[in-house]
Amino acid sequence: MPRVIDCEAAAPLELGDVVAALNDADWDPRDEESFAAMGPLLKGLAANRRFLADIAAAELKDRCTRQSRENRYSSQVIMLHRASERYFIRANFWPSERDSVVRTSGVSPFFYHVPHDHNFSFLTVGYLGPGYWSEYYEYDYEGVTGYPGEKVDLRFVERSRLEQGKVMLYRAHRDVHNQLPADEMSVSINIMEASVRQPLLDQYRFDVTSCEIAGVLTKSSTEALLALAANSGDADARDVAESIAARHPSDRIRFSALKELALAEPDVDARLARLARGTADPSGQVAALSAIELRRLEAHRAWLERPA
Repeated sequence: MPRVIDCEAAAPLELGDVVAALNDADWDPRDEESFAAMGPLLKGLAANRRFLADIAAAELKDRCTRQSRENRYSSQVIMLHRASERYFIRANFWPSERDSVVRTSGVSPFFYHVPHDHNFSFLTVGYLGPGYWSEYYEYDYEGVTGYPGEKVDLRFVERSRLEQGKVMLYRAHRDVHNQLPADEMSVSINIMEASVRQPLLDQYRFDVTSCEIAGVLTKSSTEALLALAANSGDADARDVAESIAARHPSDRIRFSALKELALAEPDVDARLARLARGTADPSGQVAALSAIELRRLEAHRAWLERPA
């Protein structure tokens, strides 16, 4: 489960002071001990009971101009500080099942009941309310190939919630949680690892009943553009897709390129042949995903070859 950071009661800190300390400190969010050492700063920020309301009021007065510019998340998140490539700070709102936003929109926008890991580490603290609940698990990321249906050794640890003032470090590719609604509207504050490498690292959704990977959550703009490159008819664009399929550092993105190139082939036999070659790829993930896509196309071959 996420590592609980034991912090003594802290004097309230201003957001600017926390940002200055984070900028000045020699710390690395990719290193567990280094990141954990920033826990007291987050504890001090959480002890400041006015700063978040002041920020919310200022944003509303300015018609949320800064949020529109800097916040790539949904309205569940207030971006508090977007810094360098090392970190950023945000606040998250966690409604209860009784709140009108959940009754109207359901729980899916808040990622409730979706067991998942993270491809980044982050510090979190309960700021307001009783806090969201989680069922916590751990697993060995290095022992996973990374395809839907793969069995994973998920180890249940406990069920607990993020109470006010509790500081936890969620560790990338280790901690899995099935997040459950808070009993009352709650707010958490996060110091998030930020890195250009994150789109290359896989994040998984799990089926905790069968202990399987249920899906890959990571998506990138590269994957979205591969379909266009493979199907554009432009030789240079197709060459780029071929190069990504052969040499990209992310196996997930390599498979995305291979899949789009296969789907762009002129007939079903050519598509199947390309995917069959993918099943012999040295990467276990590319090989497994190619086999899954190959079986899917074979199962739908009659429909794909029906007369126009």
